[in-house]
Amino acid sequence: MKFGAIAVGQAEGAVLAHSTSAGDHRYRKAHVLAAEDIAILAAAGLKEIVVAVLEPGDLGEDQAAEAIAAIMHHRHVEVKPAATGRVNLHALEAGVFTVDAGLIDAINAIDPSITVATLAQHATVEKGQMVATVKIIPFAVAGHLVRQATELCAAREIFAVNPFVPKRVGVIQTMLPSVKPSVLDKTTRLTEQRLARSGSRLTAERRTAHETSEVAEAAKLLARDHDMVVIFGASALSDFDDVIPAAVRAAGGTVVRSGMPVDPGNLLVLGHIGTTAVIGAPGCARSPKENGFDWVLDRLMSGLKVTAADIGGMGVGGLLMEIPTRPQPRDLSAVPPVPKVHAVLLAAGRSSRMGGPNKLMALFQGKPLVRRTAERVLASKAESTVVVTGHQAPRIREVLAGLDIPVAHNADFATGLASSLKTGVAALPEDAAGALIVLGDMPEVLAADLDRLIDAFERADARAVVRATHDGKRGNPVILPRALFPAVAHLEGDTGARHIVESEGVDVIDVEIGKGAAVDVDTPDALETAGGVLQG
Repeated sequence: MKFGAIAVGQAEGAVLAHSTSAGDHRYRKAHVLAAEDIAILAAAGLKEIVVAVLEPGDLGEDQAAEAIAAIMHHRHVEVKPAATGRVNLHALEAGVFTVDAGLIDAINAIDPSITVATLAQHATVEKGQMVATVKIIPFAVAGHLVRQATELCAAREIFAVNPFVPKRVGVIQTMLPSVKPSVLDKTTRLTEQRLARSGSRLTAERRTAHETSEVAEAAKLLARDHDMVVIFGASALSDFDDVIPAAVRAAGGTVVRSGMPVDPGNLLVLGHIGTTAVIGAPGCARSPKENGFDWVLDRLMSGLKVTAADIGGMGVGGLLMEIPTRPQPRDLSAVPPVPKVHAVLLAAGRSSRMGGPNKLMALFQGKPLVRRTAERVLASKAESTVVVTGHQAPRIREVLAGLDIPVAHNADFATGLASSLKTGVAALPEDAAGALIVLGDMPEVLAADLDRLIDAFERADARAVVRATHDGKRGNPVILPRALFPAVAHLEGDTGARHIVESEGVDVIDVEIGKGAAVDVDTPDALETAGGVLQG
């Protein structure tokens, strides 16, 4: 591939390196220039243009990414379509992610143009979560490099999601005079929540004295008809032959390992009684915060074998004391923070296809469209709303008078949608977890539709793009997570959120809201069909 500036007349078939404007035409980065494009660029006075020119044997970015992803061997993973040189792969089931790190390293060592990134080894994943991405850095890559990658991928499984298998779990809690019953009750509730992520159930509980013989008898009985037994000791493990490991042996079982290099979680015990796994839970497992118990529990629930060597290898990355990374299971007595979604109402456009009148002033049931939309946004669950003005800003302010909605004026509105999007997002407060982008000219979008989008965003822990759809086709509004705000700040021209959604590799959740997602009023006919009446 050749990259650089060439004469416009020689650029047919080349890939545009940067977004480019030519009169009323706007060409996006990565657009393949056709003959009619060359004529428009030349007519606009452009002499040179920066492009990528594919050479014989080169593969375009999407084609190369698809070729590599298609040959990969994996389990319970879905491959998404390529976009902007990226193919994302998502979990088809909830479970534990495993990856051949050596194979990933080998692919990434071929050439910097080819990259594969994944979640960490043994990460716990939810259904639909992105687990890996294949990204081609330049616009094209040499075919022989892609062949090297596909030959490596064809050799063996590269990664997998090991689905959770619901299990029946018995719990033993030992008692001493110093242990309050309320602590035992809370431990039971938290354990049920931990098991819920794998679909498992706590089906029996025994409370015994903190003595080897009683614990052994209870463990032996529970092991007969349970897939797993979890033992919570009233006193922490202080020796490798303390009550819990001694009880496992007394019940006829074996101890795989006592102690683990994970903090919190050091005092875990793992063993088996027959085919039933037995975990002596560390004291930190009485807390909802992530600890070594979660690591062992999730692997066992996904059918992965956990050996003494596996536990011994958990030290790197095992310092969790000051860096809790998994917020679940949450203590039901605590109220989890709800991600704050703030709305951006875009009302700066020139209505150029209307031939003069401002479509946002059109009356719907006697009310200006922009006020009707603003009232619906304000009636939604959005934490706050800011309206972005530009064209005819005084008129927009006038029809919104009396509403609790601050205004952010976009002086550069004539440059296109990107400037309004940047203005609105920049005006949001620092605690905004997401930006609900609402177009002012969508008369069929209801407050209830916006609430459904916000609910989906909250369920995704504020990490995904949430997009309204109609009959499966993408539409508006859309919620952008805070992680994409920096990308918004770099948009240029008449480019909106769609470009970011397709290029940043963030999970996308589509929410079907009906025709409201697709009805806009860009032309007089469309506005009349939607029930609006244009004003002068």
